[in-house]
Amino acid sequence: MQVLGIETSCDETAIAVYDSEFGILGHCLYSQIGLHNRFGGVVPELASREHVLKVLPLVKKTLSEAKTEFSLLNGVAYTIGPGLMGSLLVGSTVGRSLAYALSLPAIGVHHMEAHLLALMLEKNTPQYPFLALLVSGGHTQIVNVKAPGTFKILGESVDDAAGEAFDKTAKILGLPYPGGPALSALAEQGVSSRFKFPRPMTDRPGLDFSFSGLKTYALNTINAENINEQTKADIARAFVDAIVDTFVIKCKRAINDTGIKQLVVAGGVSANKQLQQGLTDMFNKEGGEVFFPRDEYCTDNGAMVAYAGYLRIKNGQHDPLCFKAKPRWPIDDI
Repeated sequence: MQVLGIETSCDETAIAVYDSEFGILGHCLYSQIGLHNRFGGVVPELASREHVLKVLPLVKKTLSEAKTEFSLLNGVAYTIGPGLMGSLLVGSTVGRSLAYALSLPAIGVHHMEAHLLALMLEKNTPQYPFLALLVSGGHTQIVNVKAPGTFKILGESVDDAAGEAFDKTAKILGLPYPGGPALSALAEQGVSSRFKFPRPMTDRPGLDFSFSGLKTYALNTINAENINEQTKADIARAFVDAIVDTFVIKCKRAINDTGIKQLVVAGGVSANKQLQQGLTDMFNKEGGEVFFPRDEYCTDNGAMVAYAGYLRIKNGQHDPLCFKAKPRWPIDDI
């Protein structure tokens, strides 16, 4: 079975073809970083217009690279939420239309479920049930994945997502867009002992997060210091250390609460090397195992959508001709 996957939830147009026998046959991605860079963040209207221009040419390019064609496809999957409404509508409309024209089953998939399932494209995969830490620009959640498609949110951010906090703090530090990777790179040059940032919500029970205060703490630290490049690096290091320690503390607490010692980390922030090291060290001490997708599957990609769609189409699920995008869609409400 071959399934075409279309991802347009934010500012990246991503297409892939998944084959049930051979895995990912081809995947292509067009990034809009250059378009949004001068604005310091994603402009939703510009993002959706760019998707309109790029999605069909990228579909044709992906099919060519995968050495397949429309007539060999068995289904079409597309992200219907959560994300930017305009961007979601572009990908889902194109995907549903292609499926209708080709008389194929079509399925809309959840963006964060697809991120979580990206790990299943690797050779080493967890067994159900497992914990998932979903960390991106729009989401920060700890989820109990009881079975395929069955989720229970154990904790989530009450304000900023981790990726959002990274980007906003990077902007405060005067770093270029996208801020998260730039901040992480700068932090590697910082001295960890100079500044100590709080570890939010670790002094109380529960698995919820709060990251909005960290960017305020960073701003106050900047205003109190004579800023030079080393000071910026030290502040970045303190910020990243606080984020990583918070995740380590909360994930260890989740292990104790559930008894589950397998963790999948998914979403764009999962590519952060400091986070990977911190969680790996903790899980090794706890006798558990933590899983990270390869870097190209950490950020938005079509492969995860194609695979998520394949699983649902294989089980007989498909969308009617009438559908709608869901910019807000809790993962436990799929």
